[in-house]
Amino acid sequence: MKYFSYLLLIFLPVIGVSQNSLTELETYPAFPECSNADFIEEEACFKNTLRDFILENFQVPQKVTDENYKGELTVLFEVNRRGEFEVLYVDAIYPELKEEVARVFEMLPVIEAPTYNSRPTYAQFRMPLKIPLHLNAPVLEEGEPEAGEPVLVAVDSLPAKQGVLQEYDAIVSKPFKNREFKSNLNIPLSHERYSRFDAEMNQIGTNTHTASKPFLYADVSRYYDFDGEIEELEKNTSGWLGRKIWNEHLVTFQGDNYWFTGDVVLDLQLGKDFQSDFDFTYNNTRGAVFQGGLGEDLNFYTVVFESQGRFADYYNYYAESIAPFMGSGVAIVPGRGIAKDFMDNGYDYPVAEGYLSYSPSTFFDIQFGHGNNFIGDGYRSLLMSDNPSPHPYLKLNTSFWKLKYTNTWMSLRDVREEVAAEGSYRTKYMANHYLSLNLSKRFNLGLFESVIWQNDNGRGFDVNYLNPVIFYRSIEFSTGARGGNALIGITGKYKASDKINLYGQWIIDEFSSVEVFGGEKSWKNKLGFQLGAKYFDAFNISNLYLQAEYNQVRPYTYSHNSVVLNYGHNNQSMAHLWGANFREFVAIGRYRKDRVYGSLKFILGERGFDFNTPKDDAYYGGNIYRSERERAFETGVEIGQGNTATSVFTELEAGYIVNPVTNLKVFASLIHRNFDPLENTAETFDSNTVWLNIGLRTDIFNWYFDY
Repeated sequence: MKYFSYLLLIFLPVIGVSQNSLTELETYPAFPECSNADFIEEEACFKNTLRDFILENFQVPQKVTDENYKGELTVLFEVNRRGEFEVLYVDAIYPELKEEVARVFEMLPVIEAPTYNSRPTYAQFRMPLKIPLHLNAPVLEEGEPEAGEPVLVAVDSLPAKQGVLQEYDAIVSKPFKNREFKSNLNIPLSHERYSRFDAEMNQIGTNTHTASKPFLYADVSRYYDFDGEIEELEKNTSGWLGRKIWNEHLVTFQGDNYWFTGDVVLDLQLGKDFQSDFDFTYNNTRGAVFQGGLGEDLNFYTVVFESQGRFADYYNYYAESIAPFMGSGVAIVPGRGIAKDFMDNGYDYPVAEGYLSYSPSTFFDIQFGHGNNFIGDGYRSLLMSDNPSPHPYLKLNTSFWKLKYTNTWMSLRDVREEVAAEGSYRTKYMANHYLSLNLSKRFNLGLFESVIWQNDNGRGFDVNYLNPVIFYRSIEFSTGARGGNALIGITGKYKASDKINLYGQWIIDEFSSVEVFGGEKSWKNKLGFQLGAKYFDAFNISNLYLQAEYNQVRPYTYSHNSVVLNYGHNNQSMAHLWGANFREFVAIGRYRKDRVYGSLKFILGERGFDFNTPKDDAYYGGNIYRSERERAFETGVEIGQGNTATSVFTELEAGYIVNPVTNLKVFASLIHRNFDPLENTAETFDSNTVWLNIGLRTDIFNWYFDY
């Protein structure tokens, strides 16, 4: 295969450009020492100065010297409109020679750019370099060039009219340099992916803000070496198919100041619910993802999924219990979207996500898209999570000094029949802001506020909530007591050491100091909190990640007396997936060695459900979609009230990262779920599930099976 590189250089179209095109440049690129050279001398001055610089700084690798190699390498490079040197291609037998060429060219200074019609242009050169270096001769000012002379092979220097007519042919893909890891693209929300750089982001002394997610690659790359990770995991394969499967994006294109990548997305799962009457479970997702950048400040991302699936019985039942009231939708696949019937008790559920990300300065990033966001340092979030279906949003991130301020505006839907507006799903809106402040190099404090309002009386999107620095409670009051549902929250994180982080959240939906301190456990105390800890490189085992977390939310939290103003979207909670009236303990262990990874998750919970029987139809506070006017109690309200259920969930997963660039994985998982309510009803009943799954998945969003 090494000879293929030589053939590639021979047959590159640019190689055939005649030497006459050299004269069409008005000026050559100019080093400072060539500034006084006249028109005739500037070509030789540029070539000789470049040659001298390379011969002076080039160090022949020891392996090449030890093997007494004699030969020639060829460098295809460009001087762009800014006067910067860019290596486009290196043809050399030894990879060490390629690395040395890259090192030397990075040392070259920015010089005066070549020009055509007095305007800066770019010029591409091919330079042969002989090994050993003493075989390279200097460039002559007249006559034939000697060995070692840079030879111009293609320039943007055609006469004006002819140049315009050549614009289409000039649009070609340049050698791809992965800009993704330095871009303002989001790192897709994946708990396993985020755990890889969690430790680096939480070192004592870093000025990071880790609660507002998803992260931008540009922010995380300051602390975590993505390129180094990919290089470390890279498989030694030279064939095109092998590289695309194991190491690279499927499609890449790069121009002067733009780039994009394209990949196939897969989520193929086959499993068995051993308590089900069906022979097997499955998920069949195919899709495509495109992302890229236009200039330095604008990035884009879009992904389209086409999916069919059937899951374990308990999961299917939940999906059908939150189905929309009309149309062909028979279920809502949690975290995905509305599904219609497919074959034998399966679901067909297409999903599309995407966004534009624009960073006008180092202080701001603006995103407009369709997807999910997350606020918190834990596995769960009591403020805003990626639990619900994707939805439209506009987000503004402002970062400076020791703070980060995140404003998010969202359009949500209520798909229940009782709130339908003229036969269509009901629209509501949410706005929240989150201020993260590093009070010290160890302690971070966050303040959160959110409000939901409905599209009633032609109100639409209320521009009052566009103000990014106002308290929503005051707006809610000015628009009427029933005008919106506001919540506030506090987050905190303490770096006990570089290996141990403590974190927490406190959500306040409604607060009455008289009731709190009165000791009567009023329903008005709609509160919740989270406490958690992370242990990185636990017990001095590299890449062993341990996490423990406790969450509890009192009954009636996230609900409202106006049934539309609950804290939900598409019959799913915008915060914790269990809604309210619960307490839970979560323990997670993750380990990764090269491309092999594994995780173990254990969740123990106590939940309170409604009985929903003719004898007892009271609202006990767990279902956030019911009106708090239907509450069962005024006082004596306790977590787990109603049809109390104990839930035990264990998930073991092990897998292999097929392609670290796209996060494609092959995996196997085993889930055991035991659900035991106080009383079996039509909606809440005993279930004991053992679910085995194997699959091939592009891990770019989180599946939550722990309902």
